[in-house]
Amino acid sequence: MAIGGTMLGKLGEKLRKSIKKLAKMPIVDEKVVKEVIKDLQRALIQADVNVKLVFKLSKSIEKRALKEEPPKGITPKEHVIKIVYEELTKLLGKKSYKLKIDKKPYKILFVGLQGSGKTTTVAKLAHYLRLKGYNSAVVCTDTWRTAAYDQLKQLTEEINVPMYGDPNEDNPIRLAKEGLNKFKNYDVILFDTAGRHKNEKELLDEMEMLSKEINPDEIILVIDGTIGQQAKSQAKAFSERVKIGSIIVTKLDGSAKGGGALSAVSEVGAPIKFIGTGEKIDDLEEFDPARFMSRLLGMGDIKSLIEKFERVVEEEDKISETVDTMLSGKFTLKDLKTQFETMKKMGPLKQILNMLPLAGNIPKNFSKITEDKIKKYCVIMDSMTEEELENPRIIKYSRVKRIARGAGVRNEDVRELLRYYKTTKKALKGFERRKLGGPIQSILKQIMR
Repeated sequence: MAIGGTMLGKLGEKLRKSIKKLAKMPIVDEKVVKEVIKDLQRALIQADVNVKLVFKLSKSIEKRALKEEPPKGITPKEHVIKIVYEELTKLLGKKSYKLKIDKKPYKILFVGLQGSGKTTTVAKLAHYLRLKGYNSAVVCTDTWRTAAYDQLKQLTEEINVPMYGDPNEDNPIRLAKEGLNKFKNYDVILFDTAGRHKNEKELLDEMEMLSKEINPDEIILVIDGTIGQQAKSQAKAFSERVKIGSIIVTKLDGSAKGGGALSAVSEVGAPIKFIGTGEKIDDLEEFDPARFMSRLLGMGDIKSLIEKFERVVEEEDKISETVDTMLSGKFTLKDLKTQFETMKKMGPLKQILNMLPLAGNIPKNFSKITEDKIKKYCVIMDSMTEEELENPRIIKYSRVKRIARGAGVRNEDVRELLRYYKTTKKALKGFERRKLGGPIQSILKQIMR
């Protein structure tokens, strides 16, 4: 899912406008810096980010922008844009934290408010771990919500992960013990618990007892991103009773208060390790503040794109070469065919394009290409000569007829491919690195480290 698309969309849009406004300024002086800071303040406060935090950020940006000397080769304007990016990133946390499975079984206890999306998140993480090669299992200890067992059973069956629970058992401690014994040879055991409120003493006591019984290697607090700044007080209430190891923020697929939740939670002390970006089982992703902010600002996520290429291409030079081709205007039909073949292994074209810088400039229909059409286009390109693939401009009427006959398609199908190629080349040309500008180049280098 594209961060900066539906997720926190209005915030991303306003932040991008501020950056573009700064980029267009002929000079950057104190007046310009203060004007940009006011724009940022409005955008962040409207996204429910804590006012004190916003003003602290503003002072930091202003101080650095007016006092720091730009590095050699970097213009003052580029330097200020980089400062804004860095300070906004700090707002979400200083660095990314991974889930480290370092023993067997690795026991994860999930806690959170009722309605936070905890049960769904348990299934999402179980699915994520299964895809990573871990033999995972789920235990339902929620004896308060009648539908909890049925919901978790349905979700785990969908992802082919074993689950233990008993809808007729009202003792969560007994369920936890039996689940532990049943899945003791698994790599990871995930424990779902009853949702609770910070003022529900009985449920909080139960949470403590479960923690003592299970002795989890990690306790994950699941927080609903739509609650905004309240996320901070909720997180603190839970952390006072059990040791919260990490946080997952859910429902960020369109929440106006998502910025408030993310920034509030980042102050608590426990790191955000994952974010929920939609309702589907695979709408869970590792949280990386720098990556998140780069995508929110419309700068793309080149690092994620490269990682996807690494899954299907082993050689490092091949990865760089392919990404460079996609980001340059030197794009032939031969390159297009290579992209089609690779993307079939990587996932939907739209998902790939959303990771590129300035993805918002892509024509709406550009990514709406079916797998069947990709296959047809590949057959058509198989019917072309090397010269035609390298230089599509030479393909006139007589060549179109020959190519169509050789591929067993209509002339119009060949013309359709050529039109698609031209649209693709034009769109990708907008990503050319030398046209992205110094500040974005600088940021991309930092992201790709």
